[in-house]
Amino acid sequence: MGAGTGQIALSEVIAGLSYALDLTEGEPPGHAVRTCAIGMRIADELGLEERTRSNLFYALLLKDAGCSANSARMAAIFGADDHVAKRTAKRVDWSRRLPALVWSLRTVEPGGSLRARFRRLAGIRVEGEVTRALMQARCDRGAKIAYLLGLEAEAAEAIRTLDEHWDGNGQPRGLRGDEIPLLGRILCLAQTVEIFHDEAGVSAAWGVAKHRSGEWFEPALVRALGAIRGDAGFWASLREADASRWEPPERLLTADDARLDSIAQAFAGVIDAKSPWTYRHSDRACVIVLGLATTLGCGEETLSDLRRAALLHDVGKLAVSNRILDKPGRLTAAEFAKVREHPLVTARILERVPGFRGLAELAAAHHERLDGGGYPHRLSAAELTPPMRMLAVADVYEALTSDRPYRAAMTSHTALEVMRPEVPRRLDADAFDALERLLTARGDAAGVERADVVLQPRRD
Repeated sequence: MGAGTGQIALSEVIAGLSYALDLTEGEPPGHAVRTCAIGMRIADELGLEERTRSNLFYALLLKDAGCSANSARMAAIFGADDHVAKRTAKRVDWSRRLPALVWSLRTVEPGGSLRARFRRLAGIRVEGEVTRALMQARCDRGAKIAYLLGLEAEAAEAIRTLDEHWDGNGQPRGLRGDEIPLLGRILCLAQTVEIFHDEAGVSAAWGVAKHRSGEWFEPALVRALGAIRGDAGFWASLREADASRWEPPERLLTADDARLDSIAQAFAGVIDAKSPWTYRHSDRACVIVLGLATTLGCGEETLSDLRRAALLHDVGKLAVSNRILDKPGRLTAAEFAKVREHPLVTARILERVPGFRGLAELAAAHHERLDGGGYPHRLSAAELTPPMRMLAVADVYEALTSDRPYRAAMTSHTALEVMRPEVPRRLDADAFDALERLLTARGDAAGVERADVVLQPRRD
C-alpha cells in the first residue's frame, strides 16, 4: 500500500480500530460500534444539529480510547485480570456502596481466600481514592487521543466525561446535571444500554436505564430512549451494526496519508499505555526500523508501510491481561500461549481497517523467524519479506534494550551480542548489519553490560 493511499472514510478507520478498544475493555467485538448506533439513534430523537452529531459520532466510537491507561494499575490493585475487572464493573451500579462492595469481593484476588480478599480490599482503601484516580487516568487519556486525532473539543470533552453521572456520583470529577456536557451524558447512557441489550435484550436495557434515570442518566435522555425502545428493526440491526451509516452525511470526514500516520501514532500510544514496561515500545521500534530501512536504501513506500506497521504491530497485546504482561516471574505454558496469540489479534484488527489492511501480514510477522521457529504461523525464510525481517530485528533490539518485569534493560553492546548467534539462522543478516552500522555511527555499540542483567526466556 504505502504512500498515495488517497482519501478514505475516517469513520471506517476509527470503527475498525474501535475493535481494539473493545478488547482492552473486555467487551465483545463490536461494542463501540453498537454503542455508536444507539447513541446516534438517541441523537436523532433529540434533533441534534449536524456538527454536534458529527462530534457525537466520533466520541461514541472513541469513548474507550483511554482505556489502556489504567489497565496495569487496575490489575495490580485488584490482583485480577484487568479485562474481567473492567467488564464486570460496567454491569453493576458501582456508585452504590453495597453493589460496589459485592463486586469488589467477587473481583479481587480471584481464587484467593476470603481473608486474602478482605486484605486486598483493605489495601485498596489505604491507596486512597483509587476509583477516582483510575477513572481520571482513563478519561484524560481518552480526551488526549481525541485531540491528537484532530477532533473538536466537543468530542474530546464528551470522552473525558464518559463516567460522570447526572446526580453527581460519577467519576472522576463528580460533575452534576448540566455541568456534564450533553454528549458526555449521551455516551454514558448509550454505553450502558448497549451492554445490557447485548446480554439480555431491549427489556433489560430499558429496565436499567429507567431504574437509573435521575441518578446515572438525565431523565430527558431516558425518555428519548423510551421513544425508540419499540423500534424492533433498529434493535435487530445492531447484530450487524455498521458505524458508517450513522455518520452525518453533511459532515463526512476523510483520512489522507498524513491523517493515517497521525492515527497510527495515536493508537501506538494506546498500545504502549497498556503496560508500564512497554512505554514507548511501539514508537521506539518504529524509529529503529526506519533507521534500518533507510540504511538499506528502501524507498518511500516501504518506509511508509514500516512506519505504520511498527507503530501498530503490538495492537494485539491489548487483548492480553496485565496479569501476564506485567508478571515478574516465568510465564506458565497457558500464559505464554496467550502471549503468542497477540500477532494473530493484530492481524484481525488491522484487516478491519481501510488504509491499514495491507499492513496486517507485515505487522503480524514480527515474531516470525527465518528458520521457521517463530510464531504465530512458523513462516519460513522464503515467506518473510525484507520489511518483515527488518521489523523483527527492530522489535527484538528495542525489547532487549528496555526494562521488562523479568529483567533489566541491556546496553546496546549486550543486546547485539545476544542477537548475534541468531544471525543469519533466525534473524536477517542484512538487517542486523544495518543495526550495527547505525549504532556504531551513534557510538552506542560499545556499551558495557549492566551487572544486574539476568537473561530469561524472552516473551516480548
